Amino acid sequence: MTNIAMIGFGGVGQALVEILEEKAESLQERYGLETKIVAVSDLMKGSVYQEKGLDVQQLLECIRKDGSVENYPEQPGVVKGLSSIETIETTNADVIVEVTFTDVNTGEPAITHCKKAFAGKKSVITTNKGPVALAYNELKGMARDHGVFFGFEGTVMSGTPALRMPEETLAGNDINRISGILNGTTNYILTEMEKGKTYDESLEQAKANGYAEADPTNDVEGYDARYKVSILSNYLMNQPLDYKDIECRGITEMRMEDVENAMANGEKWRLIGKVERNGDGSVTGSVAPEKIKEDHPLAGVSGATNAILYECDLLGPVLLTGAGAGRKETGFSLLIDLIHYHKEREPEKL
Repeated sequence: MTNIAMIGFGGVGQALVEILEEKAESLQERYGLETKIVAVSDLMKGSVYQEKGLDVQQLLECIRKDGSVENYPEQPGVVKGLSSIETIETTNADVIVEVTFTDVNTGEPAITHCKKAFAGKKSVITTNKGPVALAYNELKGMARDHGVFFGFEGTVMSGTPALRMPEETLAGNDINRISGILNGTTNYILTEMEKGKTYDESLEQAKANGYAEADPTNDVEGYDARYKVSILSNYLMNQPLDYKDIECRGITEMRMEDVENAMANGEKWRLIGKVERNGDGSVTGSVAPEKIKEDHPLAGVSGATNAILYECDLLGPVLLTGAGAGRKETGFSLLIDLIHYHKEREPEKL
């Protein structure tokens, strides 16, 4: 039995809990994975802990009804009011699912949560980019030294396995270059512009469809993709690459005539994040709008879809496409990591 503490309980955290409830029988049958949600701690929604496990249906009902876990039924063994750090340090959780709202410039509070968990010999699964982009080597070292698991599949392409897939199925290849459409918001805007809309009209449509935040700066200036390029370098190329060293230019200067001229020449604009290995073994990363030919593998990727192209020495180019965001999809990325945590801990049962 794996005991889980949710640090952060927004849409993604709730989606994981729902998935674990819906698929409990098949997860047990296929992988021997059984889980209990023992704690939830959220800055806005409150906290609740029960050593024997919380009633998931009651927990979700509290959120749907009141937007808080503070009204979870009082009963023997139920503890409320623990901070996130107290939840990590004092509960009987085996795995900390870290899905808080985190400042990507500092990686906090997620980095601190990861460190506290590792110090307490607890594993961490997260979808937060900050810890992996800003402190990957330190956190990887802490996890290794304390004999625990560190999973972050959802940090690049949500539930689409942009990290796990190449690590496992492309094993034996040297990946010399990775390039991709790593942000669905900007790709949606550019494909809407191909339909004749202005940049401003396309951005407003992206907001209306829920693809863009009220303040879209992180997406449209390329910052989100830049953190993902750093993660790809750190993890898949085993080369540390500070996000500040990644040249970054977004799409805010893109105009209709740019899009129209490209299309007239059989080309399309895409915001491409890439990292490539240099002759001396170092890596270089960048994020910028690029004109690519219509027969380029990334040119056909439209709307809010993400795609990533791995260029391998043995297999050649391999393209992976899929959802780069979404509540259920990102919740699924946490499940991927949870299954792999279980495989590492209890291989004899699989």
